[in-house]
Amino acid sequence: MLIDQLLLTTVSDEARSNPRRRKNLNFHEDDAAVAHRLLNAIEPGSYLPPHRHLDANKDETMVVLRGRLGVVFFDHAGEVQQTVVLAPTGGVCGVDIPHGVFHTILALDPGTVILEAKAGPYLPLAENERAPWAPAEGAAEAAAYAGSLRELFARG
Repeated sequence: MLIDQLLLTTVSDEARSNPRRRKNLNFHEDDAAVAHRLLNAIEPGSYLPPHRHLDANKDETMVVLRGRLGVVFFDHAGEVQQTVVLAPTGGVCGVDIPHGVFHTILALDPGTVILEAKAGPYLPLAENERAPWAPAEGAAEAAAYAGSLRELFARG
């Protein structure tokens, strides 16, 4: 499969029409695959709760193909340790996130698409991988918390 602008637009359109404001397109056969490679289209307004992956094989690599992505790293108490903006042009286009590190990502521009790679198989996050200090997706407090994350990247 070729990764071209038409494919990026198609997956972005699907993300825009999805209530969660994101959509992934898997290149791997199924959730049991040992290597997961996927496009992840994320629109502004999508909330991915901070989390970590405790499995030593679950480091994540993300490269922005289109748009801009904000990445936030937290300590175990929920304090922001670092923020970075990823974009296909400019200083930083990708990140490798080690297992055990609390993080979240958010689209800063419409049409943001990343190429993501990590080890499989897919397993839902365990309770100790969810950030206890951050609201769950869909919780009443999630919108305000997501807004505070967006403020970290507000242009002055």
